[in-house]
Amino acid sequence: MSSKPDFSFYLAHFTTDKEPWVKDDPANPTIEKTRGLSARDRLISILNERKILASSLPWKVPGRAVCLTECPWTSLLVHAKRYSPYGIGFNKALIYLLEGNPVFYVRDEVYKEQAWSPKAHVFVSRFLPSYRPGGKRDGKQPIDYLHEREWRVPKDLTFKYNQVEFVIVNEYEDIDKIPSNIRTAIGLNKFLVMEAYTQIETLWPVHRMPEKKED
Repeated sequence: MSSKPDFSFYLAHFTTDKEPWVKDDPANPTIEKTRGLSARDRLISILNERKILASSLPWKVPGRAVCLTECPWTSLLVHAKRYSPYGIGFNKALIYLLEGNPVFYVRDEVYKEQAWSPKAHVFVSRFLPSYRPGGKRDGKQPIDYLHEREWRVPKDLTFKYNQVEFVIVNEYEDIDKIPSNIRTAIGLNKFLVMEAYTQIETLWPVHRMPEKKED
């Protein structure tokens, strides 16, 4: 399959300043690990340890996983607004080798009918979009993460520096915060600065619909 604007051979894991999604699981290892750390510090911690910890999953899905997005670069600006402009990327082939798989987005009534095995359940995300019949009246909050094009690895993701395809930071100064031995091992050419890309999109907004002009 050739490269296309709507398809990527790469997956990214973004850090965040927020608490882990699942805060009511005392066994969730990411609660203690991320406490008090900014999104940038969490990225640096991942690079130092060469490991992304699997976290407990929302919507009472059993098991833990590392979550990544298949969003192509043209969509990452919007994705970064939800999480942060700090992330790390890998080749899909590596993630597949590490037991990773795309998430199954499953209609709620189908989800409830299944006797999910633990091995399959960890890859499931309920699909309850706002546009479902009666969606605004049935009292259930929408669950719709199709836009994230999510993959999951059902265990801690341990990697080598030569397996890192790219590192996303917010500004050039962030690169200096990363230990020099790590920068050298990964390669400076693999550090992508979101600030520069934001400026490009401001000057040449080719990925946004033009505003409709008044007659």
